[in-house]
Amino acid sequence: MAVIRFNPWKSTCKHPFGAVKQNEIGTFTIEVHAEEIFKVNLVIHKDLQKENTITMTKMNETQFSCEFFFNQGAGLYFYHFEIQTKEDEKTITEFYGPTEKGGEGQKFSSAEDAWDYQVTCYKKEEQAPDWYREGIFYQIFPDRFANGNPNRMINSPKKNSYIYATEKDDPLYVKGTDGEILRWDFFGGNFSGILQKIPYLKELGVNGIYLNPIFEANSNHRYDTADYFSVDPVLGTQEEFETLLRTLHENDMHLILDGVFSHVGKNSRYFDAEKMYDQKTGAYNDRHSPYYSWFTFYNYPDEYASWWGIKDLPEVNKEDQGYQEFIYGKKESVLTKWTGLGVDGWRLDVADELSDEFIKGIRENIESFSEKVLLGEVWEDASNKVSYHKRREYILGEHLQGVMNYPLRNSVIELLNEKETPETISNFLMRLYENYPREVFLNNLNNIGTHDTERIFSEVGNHLKKLDLAFGLLFIFPGVPCIYYGDEAGLTGGKDPENRKFFPWSDINQTIYENCKKWVAYRKNNPLLTDGKLCFFYTEHLFGILRYSEDSYIAFLSNPSNYPSTVEDLTFLAEESPIIEQVRQQFTNRTLKENSYLLIESK
Repeated sequence: MAVIRFNPWKSTCKHPFGAVKQNEIGTFTIEVHAEEIFKVNLVIHKDLQKENTITMTKMNETQFSCEFFFNQGAGLYFYHFEIQTKEDEKTITEFYGPTEKGGEGQKFSSAEDAWDYQVTCYKKEEQAPDWYREGIFYQIFPDRFANGNPNRMINSPKKNSYIYATEKDDPLYVKGTDGEILRWDFFGGNFSGILQKIPYLKELGVNGIYLNPIFEANSNHRYDTADYFSVDPVLGTQEEFETLLRTLHENDMHLILDGVFSHVGKNSRYFDAEKMYDQKTGAYNDRHSPYYSWFTFYNYPDEYASWWGIKDLPEVNKEDQGYQEFIYGKKESVLTKWTGLGVDGWRLDVADELSDEFIKGIRENIESFSEKVLLGEVWEDASNKVSYHKRREYILGEHLQGVMNYPLRNSVIELLNEKETPETISNFLMRLYENYPREVFLNNLNNIGTHDTERIFSEVGNHLKKLDLAFGLLFIFPGVPCIYYGDEAGLTGGKDPENRKFFPWSDINQTIYENCKKWVAYRKNNPLLTDGKLCFFYTEHLFGILRYSEDSYIAFLSNPSNYPSTVEDLTFLAEESPIIEQVRQQFTNRTLKENSYLLIESK
């Protein structure tokens, strides 16, 4: 049987590495050892289109190469190899494609069984503004961060809600027999509180804030928008919001808002099931409502499309032209108002629920302003995501500039809890790096926790050293790091609502705070961590990240296990180079204590 070698992570096999720009040429080179080689073909096709079979040119006795012109437009391309050889007077046809872990592939006996490698082909480079790319972000769940009122009173308490007695109370939902929320709970965080804590955020090193929804709503999370043109009165007034925004800018800080455009609240002015608005023009009560076409009624008015079947969240028809103009039209739209006030960017909630055309319309609106950024909530590899039976174009250009990097969070937790090996984590993250256009990868909003996940401190068993490693991985990794409020203070918690406790202003864990602050400063003081190249390396028990340029590097090696480990043989997921050899020599024979790290820099 033939011996075949191909690894797309090596430039000797595939060039350029990873994603390619449309109308670029890619070069593929495969190595084949056999008694006699009859033919070697590259079999490649664009997603959902027919295959192209390209005869590869023999470069020497074992190497075969060809070029492919990515001129069929942006999208995903898939490829494998077909090899025909002679052995013991028999002609053998074999196929070569990837393994589950990526990188070096494997042989298949038939074309039907062969797996394909992926190449992402994009339209344009997604250059994000410097303020974003170089940022240290901080996610704030507004109700739970800070109350700036002198007496801690709550602005405009909502009808049929309850207010916690103290800021140290544990959040709790009051639910009915069907799991529905009967009474929404509030701590009373507001714009004034965030404003007063700007010095705290600056001291930590933060220069960007991502705010969960701020528009008028019934709930404490505000993903049930009631009025897109008004801030929630519990948070304060529009004047107070503008003061906050202006003060952030005066302190060289930027603000990204959460855009919830897939659905609205049942008691919004647009649906208004309980006639809470004086005009009574909500679609639920009036077939002639200007908003009626926004919604899909199956049996008017009680049966209607809702987000994941949650009746409190009527789903909006994003194909409705009136709704599109309302959200992202050039004049008097939601985006035009708030971005025009100075909001620096948007994070699109549940991007899977928004069509590519809808996201493109949002992007076009934002592009009419300067130095803005558009991100999306995508939980998986955004390059090959399929939602509602359609391959998404999130990161091909003209849509999202970056996504929330939940795959990184999952990898960090699996690594630190030893659920997966360093080798497995390295290969997984390398595939992600390979699949994303480089600029998009650098634009991703990285996290180790959000309002939708368990707290990172709880995830690692309240282990201080493991938490320090988690922060280290977050700040060394390519992309824009984002701290979930309170993670730096030692907040714990499981699933919602436990992960949404009030910030412990009187009980900040100083050890955790100083560790987090240390990593923030290290990131800001080392531009290589913003735009440097990336390489993963590992041993059986150790995991490393190398960030480097032509003449400098930063190498982070972690031991997530509960016992010491000595570096004996490092595997790098990159071709040998002088820098890699230097890093190998620096680490070899060093011993890392349990749950510790070594950080080295070029001299």
